[in-house]
Amino acid sequence: MNHPGTGIAPWNNRARRRAQRLARAAEALGPALGGDCGGKRVATASAVALLSAVIESGDRVCLEGNNQKQADFLAKALVQLDPAQVNDLHMVQSVISLPEHLDVFENGIASRLDFSFSGPQGGRLAKLLSQGRLSIGAIHTYLELFGRYFVDLTPQVALVAAHSVDAEGNLYTGANTEDTPVIAEATAFSGGILVAQVNEVVDKVPRVDIPAGWVDFVVQAPRPNLIEPLFTRDPAQISEIQVLMAMMAIKGIYAEYGVQRLNHGIGFDTAAIELLLPTYAESLGLKGKICRHWALNPHPALIPAIEAGWVQSIHSFGSELGMEDYIRARSDVFFTGADGSLRSNRAFCQAAGHYACDLFIGSTLQMDLAGNSSTATAGRITGFGGAPNMGADARGRRHSSPAWLKAGREARDGLGGARGTPRGQKLVVQMVETFREHMQPAFVETLDAWELARQAKMDLPPVMIYGEDVTHVLTEEGIANLLLCRTDEEREQAIRGVAGYTPVGLARDRRMVENLRDRGVIRRPADLGVDVRLATRNLLAARSMRELSLASGGLYRPPARFRNW
Repeated sequence: MNHPGTGIAPWNNRARRRAQRLARAAEALGPALGGDCGGKRVATASAVALLSAVIESGDRVCLEGNNQKQADFLAKALVQLDPAQVNDLHMVQSVISLPEHLDVFENGIASRLDFSFSGPQGGRLAKLLSQGRLSIGAIHTYLELFGRYFVDLTPQVALVAAHSVDAEGNLYTGANTEDTPVIAEATAFSGGILVAQVNEVVDKVPRVDIPAGWVDFVVQAPRPNLIEPLFTRDPAQISEIQVLMAMMAIKGIYAEYGVQRLNHGIGFDTAAIELLLPTYAESLGLKGKICRHWALNPHPALIPAIEAGWVQSIHSFGSELGMEDYIRARSDVFFTGADGSLRSNRAFCQAAGHYACDLFIGSTLQMDLAGNSSTATAGRITGFGGAPNMGADARGRRHSSPAWLKAGREARDGLGGARGTPRGQKLVVQMVETFREHMQPAFVETLDAWELARQAKMDLPPVMIYGEDVTHVLTEEGIANLLLCRTDEEREQAIRGVAGYTPVGLARDRRMVENLRDRGVIRRPADLGVDVRLATRNLLAARSMRELSLASGGLYRPPARFRNW
């Protein structure tokens, strides 16, 4: 369609298509489209009719599936669409968490997926892919996917979740803001349609997280949206091996580099580190010298360290169930609004973790001899989430810190000073036990990611963290400092040297490994001055969920699944 007599295409197609969608919704809903919430409220029972009216076949649809907060009511409505009328949707969402997130593919409503993480649905996702029921555009990092929302994966319809909506249509997302701002902005400013499910309708929201002008429709869900306590770890399940590894991390890495700004991945390994700060790290005289500024969800395992004065600030990707009152009472530490509730933001916190932190420490399912790691294994496509952003040396960084500069010097020294222009380097630590569950070795000659790429016809194997970014590998056997390796062969032997009794570890060159140990590239617990006899659960500042709650003065209220008292 051109401008009459000019042959020039119009420049308002987005606005025209948006007006058509809104008109269809008004016609389909009729009295179900209420006058309150700024005239945007839709009757709960009419959610399916609303989505049928505003979604067109072939649309890019962002269904808010986050690490924790889920637009679960809208997800259930989406799978009820008639595939004869709405099909071939391109789903763009950070996390595949709920069964409904894949039901849309089984039902023939959606056909293509771009995502970041799919932990609980990883096995089913791999099966659907092998059956040809869906195609994957790419497995992204969070920042990468968010960036594409503003370039070539802009949602035409976005379905989000919020805590409450007021009379004008403003949304309050509460502690679990997570992805909502980036989704809402990309959609609202590109002629898209934004639909929000809310827990409650109020006269005035405590704070405006998403302005009414960005919101097109609001549906009150019959029950509060699902929030998963993803980062909660019960100290009772931390093993003595994990305590030993945490002691080595604190003494052999955190203390040596003076790490002040950091991010911890999810897991019992890092929870053990957090619970050793007020005990073991305190005994080493490290208070005030390490672990002051965090890009981190409000881990309950950090409560003892916060109470002991170790932590100065925490900015969060999302919240954690049961921590609401504790966060409100510790507003000097957390980023909170005037209402006292946490303000999380996944995009901002990912950026902080990438550029403003000196260390990332996390785990993986597999690591190869080059240090490449992946959580995408045979029969399971879990994705990466934020690990590739956290666990990557930020080449665009220009500010310095002692930890960053020291790592950079070691990297240059490891190459004989041949790097030329001096620069720092981020510390990227992979902390893994040599054998994972079911006695599967964590160290392998070749990642399953290569076979997965072949099966799924991917351009690249889904590597989570590239070996060139990994600075240290930490196992129960010791620490391998890859910064000090001079050659690829040394790097391989350093990894084999801490791979224990796995086939990879047993194939080590013993003489070369001992030489690397003499140079301090590999360090065993004894080399670090870590007494393995002290590596018991008695070192943990809290050994149960009840003790975490007591440490908080009763402010932390663990979810029911974590309560056994």
